[in-house]
Amino acid sequence: METYTQDSFGLLGQKLGHSWSPQIHARFGSTPYVLFEREPDQAEDFIRQGPWQGINVTIPYKRLAAQCAHTFSSRVERLGVANTLVRQKDGTIFAENTDVLGFAWLLERFCKRALAQDARDALNDAEVLILGSGGACQAVRAAIEDAADCHVHIVSRTGTTNYENLVERHPTARLIVNTTPVGMYPNCPQSPLPDETLASLHNLQGVIDVVYNPERTSLCIAAERLGIASESGLAMLVSQAFYASQLFQGKELDESLVDQVESDLRLSQRNIVLIGMPGAGKTTTGRALARMLGRPFIDLDDAFAMDNDMSCACFISTYGEDAFRERESKVAAHYGSRSGLVIACGGGIVTRAHNYNLLHQNGVIAFIDRPLHELSCNGRPLSQTKGVLKLAEERMDLYRSWADTAISCTGSAAGDALLLKARLGMA
Repeated sequence: METYTQDSFGLLGQKLGHSWSPQIHARFGSTPYVLFEREPDQAEDFIRQGPWQGINVTIPYKRLAAQCAHTFSSRVERLGVANTLVRQKDGTIFAENTDVLGFAWLLERFCKRALAQDARDALNDAEVLILGSGGACQAVRAAIEDAADCHVHIVSRTGTTNYENLVERHPTARLIVNTTPVGMYPNCPQSPLPDETLASLHNLQGVIDVVYNPERTSLCIAAERLGIASESGLAMLVSQAFYASQLFQGKELDESLVDQVESDLRLSQRNIVLIGMPGAGKTTTGRALARMLGRPFIDLDDAFAMDNDMSCACFISTYGEDAFRERESKVAAHYGSRSGLVIACGGGIVTRAHNYNLLHQNGVIAFIDRPLHELSCNGRPLSQTKGVLKLAEERMDLYRSWADTAISCTGSAAGDALLLKARLGMA
């Protein structure tokens, strides 16, 4: 149920689901911040007469927002869409497009961090490909064209440049920006481009995906695998909120807040994924860590058992390891796409390479390393049939290559959890 006053801020949309905007705006000081879900036949009246002081506007109401405004910025005049409305003291409505400002902020930082140049120098005379021709494309294109004298090409399914011919038409592309929703939670991991397309663009230096959930989209993971700098859209989300909040409150805010809020949000929403040998203590350490952090804990083996009405050991003994691995991947896909969890994986999760993307997309992966002589085989059919040494020979290099961090067991689950908490910067 909505609770707000005439001075409320908020987000207007048709279906908002789980939005991170309230917690972002709370950090910037624009509170209370309310989610206003309205159907199309209610939107115009709400914009004109609703009890709000400032609102962000998302699809499908951005064009309507611009049309309802009495005054607007040059960006809104140029694009015909607005995502931020402020009610002035005289009751009139001012419209701004902070999506343009937010992407410009992300682009400038990305170029400086990843390409060691400001956006103007990094993209001057370059070919830039924007995937998608919808509303987000307009804001991204405007920001890029304002930043540098470059050649921007829109890639769509049926346009002159499309997903089939983009390599042939623009083989020297320097930057790709995805503005489509392909790969957005919960439909992840998916990508608007096959890995082979990225690999064929030999001059490609950067990939930006405006999708912010998951933290690493499939497009970004593919770029990462090819050694191409990449970033998803969380910084755009936070920075556009920063500019909107300044308008809401009528005052300048410290720009360093953008990095702080983004970093804190990334840390709080990122899954912590534990991998390691069977019996290494992933479950007990994960439970202890989840209690310390106040997070939900998921044991993938337990989740598998609930989904399949039998334990992992029983399933493997009945149907074989290959059948088990197929279903295990489905469980990993479900929980790996979610946010803010502590996840303990089965010891063999690393034996299927595609599981890495499922866990990496929204998580930091931690290897729990326990001496082999301390590992128990009880209730573990693969450890019993193959032996611990054989399993270690097959898996240890995989654990190390998947891990973002690793800890050696301290002798207790609580000690391991405390060490991991500190290692992840959560102390």
